Amino acid sequence: MNNHSKELSRHSAPRDTGKDNELLGLFLVLLRGWKLIALFAILGLLIGMLYIRYENPTYKSDALIQIDETTTNVSGLGSNIAELLPPDDSSVQAQIELIRSRMVLEPVVELLHLDIKLSDPSVSQLDRILSNHTSVQMNTADGVTLETADGLVQVSQFTVPKDLLDQPFMLSRTDTGFSLSNGSEQFKGGLNQAYRFKSNQGFIEITVNDLPSGDHPINITKQSLQITTDSINSALTVEERGNQTGIIELSLSGLNQEQASLTLEQVVRSYITQNQTRSSEQTIKTIEFMEKQIPELKQNLEASEAIFNDFREKSGTIDVAQEASMLLSENAGIDSQISELKLRKAELTTYYTNEHPLVVQINDQLRVLNARQQEIDNTINRLPEVQREFLTLSEDVRINREIYLTILKNYEQLKIVKAGEVSDARIIDLPINTNRTITPKKQLIMVLATLSGALIGALLVFIMHLIRNVVKDPERIESKTGIPVIATIPRSTPLSRLSSNKNAAPRMLAHIDNNSLSYEAIKSLRTKLILNTPTTVPESQNAKVFLITGESPEVGKSFISANLAEIFAKLNKRVLLIDADMRMGELHHVFGLSQYEGLADYLSFEQGTEPLKPITDVQRTDMQTSDIQTADRQTTQPAADLDIDNVIHYSGIEYIDLIPRGKHPNNPASLLISERFDALFTELKSRYDYIIIDSPPVLAASDAMLLAQYADQVLMVARYDSSMERQLTYAVKQMQESNIHIDGIVLNDVKQGLMGKYSYHYSYAYGSNR
Repeated sequence: MNNHSKELSRHSAPRDTGKDNELLGLFLVLLRGWKLIALFAILGLLIGMLYIRYENPTYKSDALIQIDETTTNVSGLGSNIAELLPPDDSSVQAQIELIRSRMVLEPVVELLHLDIKLSDPSVSQLDRILSNHTSVQMNTADGVTLETADGLVQVSQFTVPKDLLDQPFMLSRTDTGFSLSNGSEQFKGGLNQAYRFKSNQGFIEITVNDLPSGDHPINITKQSLQITTDSINSALTVEERGNQTGIIELSLSGLNQEQASLTLEQVVRSYITQNQTRSSEQTIKTIEFMEKQIPELKQNLEASEAIFNDFREKSGTIDVAQEASMLLSENAGIDSQISELKLRKAELTTYYTNEHPLVVQINDQLRVLNARQQEIDNTINRLPEVQREFLTLSEDVRINREIYLTILKNYEQLKIVKAGEVSDARIIDLPINTNRTITPKKQLIMVLATLSGALIGALLVFIMHLIRNVVKDPERIESKTGIPVIATIPRSTPLSRLSSNKNAAPRMLAHIDNNSLSYEAIKSLRTKLILNTPTTVPESQNAKVFLITGESPEVGKSFISANLAEIFAKLNKRVLLIDADMRMGELHHVFGLSQYEGLADYLSFEQGTEPLKPITDVQRTDMQTSDIQTADRQTTQPAADLDIDNVIHYSGIEYIDLIPRGKHPNNPASLLISERFDALFTELKSRYDYIIIDSPPVLAASDAMLLAQYADQVLMVARYDSSMERQLTYAVKQMQESNIHIDGIVLNDVKQGLMGKYSYHYSYAYGSNR
């Protein structure tokens, strides 16, 4: 492999590993927040269940209509005239739009009183959840009904002026009947009677048949036609089944199965009625036109026959020459064509104006025929007068007879067609009551609600992770800070339970939970500290010094310091605990000692600090008995008598001594850089095998940086799921900028489980977590 390939392999592998680590990190974030995700999933499930109980079930009814190809009913007039009429648009899409039109829906609204809306204001949102179902109104041809807890509401008529449409009225029972009010006006009447009230906007007509008993108001509203038809269309689905099948499928959803079926049935019947009316409209108009023309044509025929008969009686029969016969025959043919065209023109002018292309075309043909007829007439004029008049009258009679008989035949045919006329749309299936709910889909809603809740929980986990970015993953801590995590201390359940009691004093793991993983982790920390401690310490100063600090308060520094001291004491080594947090140190509480006669008191003497003032009665009420005795002794004891032996206290545990924090000084950092502290520490190192210093947090004070100059090893304590990554990283940076080497990070209070990569740090422990 060449150098270039090696270079690519070195760069490509970490990139893929980084992506895998990022995905694994995101997955671990979700696993660590599983409780929050589970909580929101349960909340989502509960909301879904409440929604299922709150929402009324929805039903659906279906119907089928078939659209046939439109046939022109005026075909009885002959193919020529039928072709002149415009074809009907019977496309499926056009029929779908017709079904949704107000022309079809308005008769349904009027028949079933769908524009009257009743509601029960006494039914609250909680009632809907508790009852799991609320009654809905039923609209029929007889009126509108609604069941309530106190009885039935039934209204058979309700009309209001235009200005009062879509405005609610209050309807309630009275001793004499009912009361109707809209806030500004009130009307009263009796049951089962039609009333016409005059309001400021116009007349209100209402017929109330029944109302609930007692003081149970009902809201009633007269909706506008537009809103009512829009609500029907929103629940109505009309589409063609298949491709170019001509079959239209209609479905209507609603809160009442019977209401949905009844409404859809009336929509279907209204459409069929409208289609039937439209189909017979042309036939009816044509018949009406023929009924007007037949008497006139009959009169023309009778008149021409009378004139011809009179002429024959006066002149007798005359033989016409062959040439005259041919001319007259052609002339007769032209007359027949002219008459036919005139009849067509008369038919067309009932539908169109004279400017219509068909009418203009007939006029052009008439002009040509008239011109030819004029030529024939000029030729016939040369025939004898008697013969010409005979032929003219005989042709008039024949033409009038043919026109009359043709119209009469077509009229009779159209009457037969009208009698057997059917709509081009037919009903295949009418809606039936299936009583199957389409919504809410309980299982789907519960699954979606649970998944939505879990998704929201996951988003919150990610958001909290991004915002808080707390310490959880040891490997992440090491990558962020560059400092190894040398120990992870699992949470001790018994100790945590005891610490939740604010009145209880802090306890040691050796006394409460000495067989736990937490105690074994402290032992493991001791082993690592012993192995990592430099061995080039002079014999005169043989104490090994460990500095315990943290990035912020409440990370468990004192807990680690005290229990680590107890573990070192198990080796029969002299151990000294120094509470160097002279502001908020708490180590004296762990061993049940007083904070006074401590480090701050010893260091303050060198700077000429005034003796302690006597404590007041108010201070005594907040102090323990041991603290009061020590404070009283210090106020009566001269400051010159305070030496090293006075500030070293026996802890109550063999081989462990404690220097408490002392009285709160005004300048703790100044005391730590004094020569008196340097001399004190030199003396202490010659007396003990191990010295453990509990120092203030790095970000709260600079004391830890000063104390680190005396330590062989510096440990930074971080609390699992509490310490902030940025704060920990910044604290490490602050120490490193001061040329202080941090030997390791201790991750404290780690929650035991399989949900984090920290588990392997203490999985080898053999202690039983009781």
